[in-house]
This record gives sequence, structure tokens and C-alpha cells, in this order.
Amino acid sequence: MTYESALAKLRGCGQEHVLRYYEELNDAEKADLLTQIEETDFSVIENFYHPENLSGKGEIAPIEGLDLAAIEEKKAEYIAVGKETIKAGKVGAILLAGGQGTRLGSDHPKGTYNIGVTRELYIFECLVNNLLDVVKECGTVVPLYIMTSDKNHAETVAFFEEHNFFGYDSSFVKFFKQDMAPAVDQSGKVLLEAKGRIALSPNGNGGWFSSLVRAGLLEDVHARGVEWLNVFAVDNVCQRIADPAFVGASVLAKTDCGSKAVSKAEPHEKVGVLCLEEGHPSIVEYYELSEEMAQAREADGTLKYRYGVILNYLFSLDALERILSQKIPVHVVRKKVPYIDENGTLVKPETENGCKFETLVLDMIKLMNSCLPYEVVREYEFAPVKNKTGVDSVESARELLKKNGVEL
Repeated sequence: MTYESALAKLRGCGQEHVLRYYEELNDAEKADLLTQIEETDFSVIENFYHPENLSGKGEIAPIEGLDLAAIEEKKAEYIAVGKETIKAGKVGAILLAGGQGTRLGSDHPKGTYNIGVTRELYIFECLVNNLLDVVKECGTVVPLYIMTSDKNHAETVAFFEEHNFFGYDSSFVKFFKQDMAPAVDQSGKVLLEAKGRIALSPNGNGGWFSSLVRAGLLEDVHARGVEWLNVFAVDNVCQRIADPAFVGASVLAKTDCGSKAVSKAEPHEKVGVLCLEEGHPSIVEYYELSEEMAQAREADGTLKYRYGVILNYLFSLDALERILSQKIPVHVVRKKVPYIDENGTLVKPETENGCKFETLVLDMIKLMNSCLPYEVVREYEFAPVKNKTGVDSVESARELLKKNGVEL
């Protein structure tokens, strides 16, 4: 991209100031800035001026799903169908690993965090080990696609290479970068994090499929014959990936999407809940449930709105391709964003000064025609590592790993 074409693109969206320090940059910095301008989708900023109303909900109703008892009753059948599907090469896995371990006190990719006690045991290693269990059980390697971000891509790839992919067949592992979105100030102007760098941030986990497509990996998915993609987050070290029973249940249900879920511990647990909205699958945040809905119970005493999502979804590839052209809601999130001011000085704000734009996987569920809630045992499949200590922490995850027989 030339300077002139970059300026024309920026003028078209009222962001010419991005080139304010262009003449102060060296040749390499100039080329880098022009590349950023070329690759950045500034249309997302329209959401700042015309934000979508994401607070309103249609008519909410409970959704039918598979609880633990129902799964146990047909588990042998589910496992048989799931194994057959996996052995046929029809299941791929998508690891969402674009984040840093900031809340854990680390400046490195979150998956590189060592949660071992007497030995090294990395978050990435835990997840690969869980997937290797399925590979050994089915005798087939599951294609693994790892979504990184612009900030952690090189380090993530190097980490896997340094550790020989933790025993996974590297020819079945592909990395791709999550699309980035510009951050803006409170007047909607794009912020610069350096004189030659736009303040960019990952566009949220809802952009995983469009990012995979943009990276050219949909061709690889088709070439391998994959028909189902199991999407999972990096921070749940106990989750089962490409789980044959889960795959089989979803295939037999002929659903667009399956969602692993835990039964809510109590009516007001802070988890998103699978439900129906205007007859379509949806996820309602805990604070969006009325008191009456939160407390509503079935005849057997279980909560009507009980399926708490854990960000482990199995999507039909057909359904994903069908919604590819549809717009996923964009969330405008207020954040503290370091920036270069008009004097060229780096400012690190102490309060929220800007906005970032994010899409969420849960919003993809609303675009599905159907979704099957699939309950799992919390103690064996839900060990999120979000904090260093306390709830959902390194400490609590270690305890659950030990309960699952993992040596730390």
C-alpha cells in the first residue's frame, strides 16, 4: 500500500490522524504502518457511533438438553457413533489461545504458563494430553487448529516447536492469527500505541471462524474431510476435547451445534446459561435472568435454567459456512488503552479512556438453528485458570487436576 492510498482509506473513515507522525518514522516503520492500515478493517468503528442494542431479549424459555442421567443411559451408543465419526477424520479441534497470562502475572501467552508443582506442566501441555487421550482411544489424529493473536503468535509457535508439540503429530497442527480491531478514544478516533503503530487488539473469540477462513485454512479443513469443529478455550485444563460421547450425541441429534455445560451450582451462579430466545438457541448472561427465571425449577427440583456454558462447543461445518456472511453482534467495551498523545508522548491511563470492539462465541449460538446442551461433571471437566489464587485459579485447577489423576 502506498502513502497516498493509505491516506485515501483513512480519509474515507475520518481517521487521517493515524499518519500524523509518518515523516518521523524510518523506512521500516513506515512500511509497517502502511501494512497495518491496509490490513485493518476500520468499518468496525461504526459500532462506536451506532452501537447495537445488545441488552434487549426476546421471549426466553428453557431449552431441552442431555443431563448426566440421559447421557449415561445412551453413553455406549454415543461413544460408538462418536468414535466412528472421529476415526473417519470428520472431527477437528480449534484451540482459542490468543490471550496473554496477564492476570496470572505473566507477559507470555497464557498457554505457556507452568501450573506444575514438582515438575513442569504447561496449560498447553494439559490440553494436548487431553486430546492425545482421544487419539489413543480412536487410533486417529484429530486436526488441531490453534488461534493465536498478533501479540503472541510467534512466541506460541516457538513454544510448541521447542516442546516438540508435546508428542502431538505436528503435521496435524496449524496456527492462525485472530483478526485484530483498532481501539478508539471516547470521540471515536483511532488510538496509536506508538508513532508508527495502531493500537490494535484481538476482535474477540467470536471471530475465530472468520479468522480461520481469512488465514486460508478452510481449504485445509475441507481437504481433511472435517465436518465438525470442536471449539474450546485455552484456560480450562481439565476439559475433554473431541470427546467421543459428546461427538456422538451431537451427530445423532443432527444439531447445528453441541455445547458442553455444567449444571449451575445455585440459581445466581455467574455463568451464561443456554436457553431458547424466540425459539432459537441463545445464551443468557446470569444478570439477564429475572429472579423468577433464576429460581424456576422442574418437577424433580432441578433448575429450569441450569445449563451453564463452559466455552466448549461442537459446530457443524455446514452451519458455520451458512452463517459466514451473517453479521455477529459487536460489543463495544470500555478499556484502559495506552496511547500516544498529540505531543508524541506515551500516556498510560489510570482510568478507562477508550473502547475496544469484540465479538463473542456465545453470539454465534444465536445464529444456529439448533443447539444441544450436553451436561458434564464439573469436577472432571471444568477447571478454569483465570486468576493466580482463589476462585477459578491456578490453585483450584491444580486441585482438580490431582482429582483427575494428573501428576503435578
